[in-house]
Amino acid sequence: MAKALLVAGREMKAYLSTWMGYVICAAALFIEGLLFNAYAVGAQPKGSAEVLADYFYFASGIAMVAGVFLAMRLLAEEKQNGTIVLFYTSPITERQLIYGKFLSAFGFMMIIQLLSLYMPGLIFMVGKVSLGHLAAGYLMLALIGASAISIALFASAISPNQLVAGVTGALFVVTLLVLWMVADVVSPPFKELFGYLAIHNRHFMPFSQGIVHTRDVVYYGSVIFFFLECSVRALEARRWQG
Repeated sequence: MAKALLVAGREMKAYLSTWMGYVICAAALFIEGLLFNAYAVGAQPKGSAEVLADYFYFASGIAMVAGVFLAMRLLAEEKQNGTIVLFYTSPITERQLIYGKFLSAFGFMMIIQLLSLYMPGLIFMVGKVSLGHLAAGYLMLALIGASAISIALFASAISPNQLVAGVTGALFVVTLLVLWMVADVVSPPFKELFGYLAIHNRHFMPFSQGIVHTRDVVYYGSVIFFFLECSVRALEARRWQG
């Protein structure tokens, strides 16, 4: 655990000392602000709970996109620059490296979410916002953002450079995203299977309404764990291949 935290600290410094982290943060907050003003608030009168639910709907998409951008460089950049060789000669396991890099991207994602609190705060100033609804929504943003990070991290582990990693990670996320649409046009048992596997819709909606179901938390936790372990296996295979 200590070595994973050291890796996380090193990667967090990279986010804070280069332009990439600041650009991702600024772009995410800027786009969230535009969507919040254009669609969540809108021109038609809405209740505070409805505005908050709409905000979480758009913020979830931004969290997934930001997650892909944050994670796509984590391993692909090491391979692109040749510094991955240093890992193979260091006393650190594949799992410690993967989980450390994941924690760094997730930590930076949480900074972005913390900075976005001013938008729900604006609702609080002119209306009444349930703190439980707010907490459930931000838990959802953390889980769906972490899922996107783990998926893109796996893409980074199997890709030769950052561009390929970004495209591959985005394809994986979009595939899991549109499964709920596929579920609407297929017959059982695939309807239930695709509906459950979809990263948005069924598992997202309760959180956006201020409801937390254990089954949805378990789903996102399973997605995160599955793709992190896939990343570990990909690195182990690469080490054995030399």
